[in-house]
Amino acid sequence: MKTPLYPIDIALREDLGAGDLTSEFFVAPNLRAHARIVANEAAIIAGAETAAEVFRRVDPATQVRIVAGDGTAVNPRDNVIEFDGTARALLTAERVALNFLQRLSGIATLTRKFVEAAASDHARIIDTRKTTPGLRALEKAAVIAGGGANHRFGLFDMVLVKDNHLAACAGWRDFANAIRRARGERPGVQIEVEADNLEQVRELLQIDGIDVILLDNMKPAQIREAVALGKGKTKFEASGGVTLKNIRQIAASGVDFISIGALTHSARAIDLSLEFTHVGA
Repeated sequence: MKTPLYPIDIALREDLGAGDLTSEFFVAPNLRAHARIVANEAAIIAGAETAAEVFRRVDPATQVRIVAGDGTAVNPRDNVIEFDGTARALLTAERVALNFLQRLSGIATLTRKFVEAAASDHARIIDTRKTTPGLRALEKAAVIAGGGANHRFGLFDMVLVKDNHLAACAGWRDFANAIRRARGERPGVQIEVEADNLEQVRELLQIDGIDVILLDNMKPAQIREAVALGKGKTKFEASGGVTLKNIRQIAASGVDFISIGALTHSARAIDLSLEFTHVGA
């Protein structure tokens, strides 16, 4: 994925302001340095190109070598990115680059844990729109790096009818008419509808035009029953209450997708650091 520049520009503007005062007073302007970003724990890397671009934005002359690209598993003390440039530029870019890399690698690492815990060749682990404002493209790319898949990017690229949309409809007839209208006016757009219980699943299965039924906060036994009811008619997504402890049971129910908001809203930042390996000409 091409790295969006606007989050980098915003982050640098926020951190740098009128200039890096510490480096201005304590680091000679022409002093050269070699540096590396190193992992301090086992992780799956994501955001390597974004971090590299931060250094290029601060000083285009900085030489950058990505050692561990997105999706790469690293161990403690493994090199992730190596640099050659002025010490001032490297220090100025350090924190913003690490903020991106630590955050995105955290998402990729958590995603990989869920994928491995699911142990399924059928159920796909997908993200949600519960992302950091302005960082959605980067965070969704991190999910991919961790072995997951993306749900819709935003409100514009698919129809997802949730409980409040259903509450706003005048009834099932109004709802069915809306489905037909959406299918007729946007024939290529996927349509997904949320169900809170098995009775709603049965009602939705009677309506043509629904691609996916979202099973919201259902127990594995209910999910298994819903999948059996709709086998061959539609696909199913399980959502809500998914943990590393229960995801294998959910995946074994036969569901097609398992969406997990925690992939992006609750991932812990990975411990990474920048170290100077040589200072001077």
